[in-house]
Amino acid sequence: MNKLLNVSSSPHVRSRLSTGSVMYDVILALMPATFFGVYRHGLDALIVIAMSVISAVMTEFVFDYVAKRPNTVKDGSAVVTGLLLALCLPAHVPLYVPYLGSLFAILFAKCLFGGLGHNFMNPALSGRCFLLIAFSGIVADFSVDGVSMATPLEQLAAGETVNLVNAFLGFGNGVIGCSTAALMLGGLYLWVVSGITFEIPVAIFVSCSAFLALFGGHGFDPAFILLHLVSGGIMMGAFFMATDPVTSPVTSTGQLLYGTLIGILCGIFRVYGSAADSVSYAIIISNMVVPLIDEISVPVPYGLRSQEKKEFPKSALILCAITLIAGVCLSGVFELTEDTIAEQQMAANIASYQEVCPEAVDFSYDDGISAAVEALDGEIYGTDFGKAYINEVVVGSDASGNVVGYVISATSGDGFDGNITMSVGISTDGTVNAIAFTEINETAGMGMLCAEDNFKSQFSGVNTTKFTLNKAGNSTAEDEIDSVSGASTTSGAVVNAVNAALDFFAANVK
Repeated sequence: MNKLLNVSSSPHVRSRLSTGSVMYDVILALMPATFFGVYRHGLDALIVIAMSVISAVMTEFVFDYVAKRPNTVKDGSAVVTGLLLALCLPAHVPLYVPYLGSLFAILFAKCLFGGLGHNFMNPALSGRCFLLIAFSGIVADFSVDGVSMATPLEQLAAGETVNLVNAFLGFGNGVIGCSTAALMLGGLYLWVVSGITFEIPVAIFVSCSAFLALFGGHGFDPAFILLHLVSGGIMMGAFFMATDPVTSPVTSTGQLLYGTLIGILCGIFRVYGSAADSVSYAIIISNMVVPLIDEISVPVPYGLRSQEKKEFPKSALILCAITLIAGVCLSGVFELTEDTIAEQQMAANIASYQEVCPEAVDFSYDDGISAAVEALDGEIYGTDFGKAYINEVVVGSDASGNVVGYVISATSGDGFDGNITMSVGISTDGTVNAIAFTEINETAGMGMLCAEDNFKSQFSGVNTTKFTLNKAGNSTAEDEIDSVSGASTTSGAVVNAVNAALDFFAANVK
């Protein structure tokens, strides 16, 4: 009996490969893009990365502690999620953005589904999509050193010439991890150490290139196609997001189908869509189809009789059908309400015009002034007003057709929680009648106090060329604006937008 062998259950294969080693390989592969991002964007990028990683790690640690589960922080997956998310963000975002993004990614897309291995979509991408929806004005602002410029893809869409080498190296506008060269170096490392296979990246590049060649409107233009491949996050998605082993198919055939679907969706969103990030949405949608791809691509075991073959994947197909129907319904609702929303926005604008120019009974456009606005080309106005923009100018006339004032729509991108857009009413002699907000989403009880009359009324009836923000309060000069206590950022953004409107009025209207 002592010579009996100890028989254990399968599997019997032993390997030194572990979750931790795989994750640390990914972290190492992301280092070139991380270092370049910090070099390109400076200390701001490093702080955003640190906040994102710390938020991800702490969220997972606290969840494990509260749920009385084994501590999984040491496997490195939370660090990977936080780092990937940070590299997908602009360097100048407020710190609450990477904090909330990582918290959402770890808590809602990973931990609540059972932790690593049970999530049905990539956590980092889910966090990015959450931020794109919740803070679109901030996450999609790719300015560098306070200067707003078009991204390479935006320049291409506008018919401008784009430097392909700069886009490849990462010197164009974009997110922290915008260096295609660094991302390709990291992707090559993962392939060499067997962290990823070639099927998914190759399928994405080939299918996206084919779609752009067929439907991109430029034919088979290598420069056009290459610019799309080195811009807009395709390299990050192809090497580090789509290849996530948890949310991608298990077979080579399935991975080719999966990568092809992502590439086609990227092409569709690039050519026909207007979303700030086509790659994230393409991968998230494809993640949901992975169960169906696995069902149809896993080979039948050798020797399995025909009557024992797998049943038709009815459940996966039903889930895909429900998702498709829900998407169509949401799109239909948007189409049905789009005109109504536009009408309501127009009514809100007209109401704001009337509020800041009460003597006018009719509002119209002046061709010369409108041409001056168009000449700005949507860029930041001037150099002394922060991220201020001039949107439009309308002329207010009384019942006799006499001009009684002008309304200038101005936006500041320096708000604490996003853009602040307002109508500034200015009489013909340059006196500010009043201001009215058409977009403000600041913190309740703090920044939102700027929308109340106590703050807005400070601008009314003042004839000046420039207002000054007084953070100490108790101003005596009429061109000084007392800051709202605890909301100096919002107060300053409003003052900058009004000053930009006054400057435009002096230069182009008065």
